[in-house]
Amino acid sequence: MEFSAMSDSAVLAEFGERVRRERLNQNRTQAELASAARVGLNVIKRLETGNGCNLSSFVRIARALGKIDALDTLLPQPGVSPIQLARLAGRERKQASGGRGRRKDTENG
Repeated sequence: MEFSAMSDSAVLAEFGERVRRERLNQNRTQAELASAARVGLNVIKRLETGNGCNLSSFVRIARALGKIDALDTLLPQPGVSPIQLARLAGRERKQASGGRGRRKDTENG
């Protein structure tokens, strides 16, 4: 699936559907998942209908579904590029330099 071509609301709807399918594959009710994740039932309902949730709830739900390790696939640990490493002479970068040289179409994602 090509998420980059989808709107934010379409991505949220797809994510909610995947959570719903995984919950059903595990033969769990929404109430059982909410209890295991320590979130309200409405959080699960909203997520599954494509309305999203906050990051803390997302992490709790992923953990309750046994999918927390999949987050590494979503956003792997970034390394320092060899070019950047040479520029920094071994020091790890702590801040971005700001908007210099960034293209407008890359600022939002």
